[in-house]
Amino acid sequence: MLSYRHAFHAGNHADVLKHLVLVQLVAYMAQKDKPFWYIDTHAGAGAYALDSAYAQKLAEFREGVGRLWQRKDLPAVVKAYVDEVRRFNGEGGLRRYPGSPLVAAQTLREQDRMRLFELHPSDSRSLKSTFADAGKRVVVDASDGFVGLKALLPPASRRALTLIDPPYEEKRDYERVIVAMRDALERFATGVYCVWYPQLARREAQELPDRLKKLGAKSWLHATLRVTAPSADGFGMHGSGLFIVNPPWTLQATLAEVLPYLAEVLATGDGAGYTLEQEAA
Repeated sequence: MLSYRHAFHAGNHADVLKHLVLVQLVAYMAQKDKPFWYIDTHAGAGAYALDSAYAQKLAEFREGVGRLWQRKDLPAVVKAYVDEVRRFNGEGGLRRYPGSPLVAAQTLREQDRMRLFELHPSDSRSLKSTFADAGKRVVVDASDGFVGLKALLPPASRRALTLIDPPYEEKRDYERVIVAMRDALERFATGVYCVWYPQLARREAQELPDRLKKLGAKSWLHATLRVTAPSADGFGMHGSGLFIVNPPWTLQATLAEVLPYLAEVLATGDGAGYTLEQEAA
């Protein structure tokens, strides 16, 4: 299936969590002079117009990044994320939202490389257009990122940050995440991996974090953000989670500070909250 379009959801509460953490992960990778690769298995269109018909249909950004846009009490880490969105918009209001590749690209250095996969034909064309002037530093591949990841690990630099962020429209996506992560850890155990997943009533979504824990990574961090309680009918996404392998040692303390803030500010109903757990080597 190729029906999923992230344009409907750009800038929502799940993007806030994912991209706030991504800003921290890229900054961590860039602390060393040695180059690294940013790999995105499901990169999307790259950039999203929030005044487009897609974005306006659900207007999820209003309950996500929109709630943070004018606040004066942002914790430093949240402000760093919002500043990246502002940098993408330039002067003026919130009109556009950067996808994960652009969030990462705004911090990447000349010596770093990006490998982006997107299977949806329209989105992959948009992604190529977004990075048309990037030269050889950025390679956009209109193919299955689960398959393409195997050929990239380990990278020549022996340093990489990989985001695995499928749409999870099909049940098999959950299994493919487990297979991809198991293979990635066998090929390149020291890489930094960030798996995003939706919080749903669906059994596969609920079981995914525990399955990831059992893959045997020596160091991992698991963070979730709920904006409301699960619906009585079992439909809809009430939150999202990130499972990060080989996280920065400071990330747990960083998220312990900002997750309570985000749970309060982004809440849309009763039951909003967060979880944070870590296994350190």
